[in-house]
Amino acid sequence: MKFPEPGAPHNDLAKRLQGYVVHPLRDSARFVRKTLVITELELRKLRHDPTELATRAIQPALWLLLFGQVFARTRAIPTGGLSYVDYLAPGILAQSVLFIAIFHGISIIWERDLGLIHKLLASPSPRAALVLGKGMSAGVRALSQVVVVYGLALLLGVKIEWSPMGLLGVLCVTLLGAACFSTLSLIIACIVKTRERFMGIGQVLTMPLFFASNAIYPISIMPVWLQVLSRLNPLTYEVDALRALMLPQGTSVFGVGTDMGVLIMVSLVLLIVGGCVYPRMAN
Repeated sequence: MKFPEPGAPHNDLAKRLQGYVVHPLRDSARFVRKTLVITELELRKLRHDPTELATRAIQPALWLLLFGQVFARTRAIPTGGLSYVDYLAPGILAQSVLFIAIFHGISIIWERDLGLIHKLLASPSPRAALVLGKGMSAGVRALSQVVVVYGLALLLGVKIEWSPMGLLGVLCVTLLGAACFSTLSLIIACIVKTRERFMGIGQVLTMPLFFASNAIYPISIMPVWLQVLSRLNPLTYEVDALRALMLPQGTSVFGVGTDMGVLIMVSLVLLIVGGCVYPRMAN
């Protein structure tokens, strides 16, 4: 009969504690690395087709040059001391990010048709890393809209906050907003599974999300039922944060911390749901 060595229980306990401490850190590093790999793979598509960036610049130009200039003359919308074009610029940036992100999910439908989904699902990468990587790639694509809207804003004489913290905040909010809505787009694509249905649902979602936000008018002038919907709309918090960070005289209704907290919370919930439904694309 073999008796345990005196130091065995202690060693066993140390190994268990080591596993609880080291493994989460190691797994987290692997998760981040695999997420960045998926992001890099998605961005390669943009390198092969950079014309997408040019075509995406048309929509914000139309809104700022046409819609903004016309409504600035009416002076019918209270903007809290800001000119209407100044007030509109952050909202159009958020709208541009939304339009890029909400249709990003169609890429996984193409990947399924090409057989790439099965290869990704056969890899040891966590499903959440696959979803987050695609969301981050949409965020990087959306950064081009920051350059476009800032350039248009300068041409129109919009007063911009150029402090490093303001610019960094705008980039962070843009990335968060794009990741949030692109993950929602991916979930929809996993459910409908066809390009035709996906495009139809995407078209249905974009306008209600945009008009039920504070992008082109303040929440205070909305009817009560629309104010409730606006406060449930993540785009409202994205616009609110952008308006405070992008404009020297801009203010946040909810607080920038609250805005970013809501975007992070919604993104995490959508990430969990996306990780659960993503394998359905292979069926």
